[in-house]
Amino acid sequence: MVKKMNVESFNLDHTKVKAPYVRLVGVTTGVNGDKVYKYDLRFKQPNEAHMEMPGLHSLEHLLAEKIRDHLDNVLDVGPMGCQTGFYLAVLNNDSYDDIIKALAVTLEDVMIATEVPACNEVQCGWAASHSLIDAQAIAQEMLNERSQWSIVFKEE
Repeated sequence: MVKKMNVESFNLDHTKVKAPYVRLVGVTTGVNGDKVYKYDLRFKQPNEAHMEMPGLHSLEHLLAEKIRDHLDNVLDVGPMGCQTGFYLAVLNNDSYDDIIKALAVTLEDVMIATEVPACNEVQCGWAASHSLIDAQAIAQEMLNERSQWSIVFKEE
């Protein structure tokens, strides 16, 4: 048996998931009762595929900027180090449907984007590593599988 780890995703059996999916990772309640909901937005199948960095980086910028147009209380959108997805953290919004709808319309925004926001040396720590075309290809792949986003695990 694998030892239980402090990090939720380290306790997830990555061989049993079926990407793409959107999964509630956990809820953290603050001392004043506010709740942070953390979601796993998995774009690629773990250990089988990953996003190349320029496309992932551009998609991160686009998601972080544009999802806030459709979803209140977004705390953060950040990429996974394994390059298979992103984490989305929201405050006081426990509606999975809201998350799904916001992600879908945000990915549609990505598809019509003409530039990557904050893609310059003043606003980005590695401005040379961006690709709008690759970000749009990743977004389209995810959109094509929207009907499957709620299915996290492979059938056994």
